[in-house]
Amino acid sequence: MNMDLTEEQKILRQAAEEFLRKECPKDLMRQRRDDSREFDSALWQKMANLGWMGVGIKEEYGGSGGNFSDLAVLIEAMGGVCLPVPFFSTVVISAATLEQSSASDLKTKLLPRITAGELVCSYAVTEPGNTYGLVNIQTKAIPDGDGFSINGSKLFVEYARSADYLLTVVREGKDLLILMVDSSAPGIEIESYDTLDYADQCEVRFNQVKVPVSSVIARGGEATTLLKNLEERSAAGKCAEILGGIQVVLDMSVDYVKDREQFGQVVGSFQAVQHHCTNMVVEVDSSRYITMQAIWRIAQGLPATKEVAMAKSYTSAAAIRVTKLGHQTHGAISFCDELDMHLYLRKAHAASVAFGDEEYHLEKVANELGL
Repeated sequence: MNMDLTEEQKILRQAAEEFLRKECPKDLMRQRRDDSREFDSALWQKMANLGWMGVGIKEEYGGSGGNFSDLAVLIEAMGGVCLPVPFFSTVVISAATLEQSSASDLKTKLLPRITAGELVCSYAVTEPGNTYGLVNIQTKAIPDGDGFSINGSKLFVEYARSADYLLTVVREGKDLLILMVDSSAPGIEIESYDTLDYADQCEVRFNQVKVPVSSVIARGGEATTLLKNLEERSAAGKCAEILGGIQVVLDMSVDYVKDREQFGQVVGSFQAVQHHCTNMVVEVDSSRYITMQAIWRIAQGLPATKEVAMAKSYTSAAAIRVTKLGHQTHGAISFCDELDMHLYLRKAHAASVAFGDEEYHLEKVANELGL
């Protein structure tokens, strides 16, 4: 197992970091808090022009090919700048799920438009009174003419107000059904809520929404397989995003304590501060190794359930520990809005529970070990 980046991936990482440093200042995240703009559409189109939306998508659909390891390079770079655009829900989740499905008509119709930056998608799975996962899905698809009538509610649907389509998981009798629902369909109500990381998470209510049978991505056994793969890719991708964030927190903290003076001494000379920085290094390096192991297995098409669960359970906890230590090394100034540290703490808390929190994935590890 070789988890080193290839030369092409190193070039991609360098190009992505340079572009994002220039085009994605932290004020973009603050703007999401302070006004009603949903996301920067001009930035979105620039990303599409660079080919980012097509990484991991076959060339026949307008993509550039590549595998999940290539995509993870971009996700980590985006995590490093707290990028506030719907890349994850559109590319990592929706486009990948479409391509892995047998829905040839939908793939031909939607994937080229996604890779061109023309479509935004969101993922609707979690429901009221339900934890993350696929158990107890109550939103129902009732046969209605040549399609279905959808009734139910979904929570924590990111960027739903901006989405052209909602990748929606419903129940058809005893089986699961994955639909690509047009967000402009009559009967869809979207209500946005304030969240810790300003991600515009929404509640989406389906009130007798008519969905044609042509919107079906998968059903039955195929749907279950696709959703299992989606869960693993999403959790591993979120680990890469966390990794990008906590690496920046570590770098910010080390740079700060090397320059900040207190009581006539550089703060970094204090042993307690050195211990904080050392603990952060251990957390970041451990997160990197365990995350890259999971990503590599997914990219190679190998079973990765245990490795993904290990990575997500560890990095979910490490994200909180590292960002808290980052605050401690900066002292009181870290809580000032002008400093970026609190933005990373917000993102860390949100990412730690996204696609399953530490406890959820520890349970999966235990199951994989037969405990």
